[in-house]
Amino acid sequence: MAEPPTPTALVWLKRDLRARDHAPLAEAGRFERALAVYLIEPAWRSSPEFHPQHARFALGALAALQAELAGRGLPLLVLEGEAVATFEALRRAHGITHLFSHEETGPGWSYERDRAVARWCRATGVAWTEFAQTGVVRRLKSRDGWAGLWERRMNTPEVLMPAGWRGLPLCPTLLPLALPEPPQPARGATEADAWATLDGFLAGRGRGYSRSLSSPLTAETHCSRLSEHLAFGTISMRCVHQATQAAIHGAADSGLARDLRSFAGRLRWHCHFMQKLEDEPAIEVRNFARSHDGLRPGDGVAMTAADQARLDAWCEGRTGFPMVDACMRQLQATGWLNFRMRAMLVSFAAHHLWLHWRAPGLHLARLFLDFEPGIHWSQMQMQSGTTGINTLRIYSPAKQALDHDPEGRYRRRWLPDWGTPAYPAPIVDEAAALRHAKERLYGLRRTEAAHQEADAIQQRHGSRKAGLPATRRARPRRDPEPGQGRLF
Repeated sequence: MAEPPTPTALVWLKRDLRARDHAPLAEAGRFERALAVYLIEPAWRSSPEFHPQHARFALGALAALQAELAGRGLPLLVLEGEAVATFEALRRAHGITHLFSHEETGPGWSYERDRAVARWCRATGVAWTEFAQTGVVRRLKSRDGWAGLWERRMNTPEVLMPAGWRGLPLCPTLLPLALPEPPQPARGATEADAWATLDGFLAGRGRGYSRSLSSPLTAETHCSRLSEHLAFGTISMRCVHQATQAAIHGAADSGLARDLRSFAGRLRWHCHFMQKLEDEPAIEVRNFARSHDGLRPGDGVAMTAADQARLDAWCEGRTGFPMVDACMRQLQATGWLNFRMRAMLVSFAAHHLWLHWRAPGLHLARLFLDFEPGIHWSQMQMQSGTTGINTLRIYSPAKQALDHDPEGRYRRRWLPDWGTPAYPAPIVDEAAALRHAKERLYGLRRTEAAHQEADAIQQRHGSRKAGLPATRRARPRRDPEPGQGRLF
């Protein structure tokens, strides 16, 4: 009679590039043999959201993590290939019996990939266990009580790292990839960098956070700057939450404590927005409010040459609106922009240029180093006015400049051609463009069909206090301002 296979664990790393508070790694520590793998997947590299800077950040985090895990006896392979084919090769070579990973709320290609992996596991008998790592709840029945679920999950003790593994005798490999040189992130990509960034923010850099996060002049230093670390999982949401709560309780400075409480609230909004994509994956490609279908070019309506020209000018930072162009130039150069300026960019594309959110959203997804699909697509729609439940917000670039760059320092930094003959004239008439946008959007929202649809959307996706019914007659609190789900 054949001997049963030696239990062998494979840890599949995805958006969780850390060792601390990592349930799949901890679970693998109980096995006789184990290894970990991270895949550079062809579907990722060919997706329209991908930019080489995303892979470069991941590889930077993996290099440090690989060294740490090797010191504990666990080999980490970084391989280029499709998930099922790679896992099957590892199963045949090393007798993999168990697969451990974190849940992922990602774009459509990752969802289809996970379904294929599940079919492979059923066919081969490999036991796949997925662990939650954020406040996003799989197969959520109702948004009622979600806030309490988030709180309980974030307050549970972090998962402790095993002392060591009996790893497979493999030589850890970090594959060199031929990537074009992207904009370089301003900070490091490792787990240690994530903790240093958090510690500095909680220790005092976060003082003034609430009044500084809207201006591109002050947000760069006073915001947490953790967004890419949360997107790639070099630090866990639970650790950030618990460290923040400890800092609030220990803060001798009441002003700092107040700012940190504001930041703590945005941790909840981070997962609130991601939950929307988890509950309705189609919002990546179609409107929340289907009554808005076909409203703008690019949404079932062919874009004209003029539409494409406006989109190209917006993407390249040459709209002739200095605050808009400066923001796009900063984003192109650094991969980061503060929340209000992101909201203004989307508002301008949706309302001034009258473009559907999908094409501008793909451009921003590539530029954002901290691209988080659930937050990104929820907020693209929110700022474009296609959720059906949020107040329409149309940002005036002139007012944003007056409020947040009154001396022009930001615009001069990123637009050396501003004020010279080389700088382009405005590509649209602002007054006429906004008049058109308001007439179309407000007219649509006044219909009874739009009201009924909004109630259904609010019931499924809207924020609420536990137990409060979600109806138009006693409507719970609105979702926050666009961008607040990100931790800028």
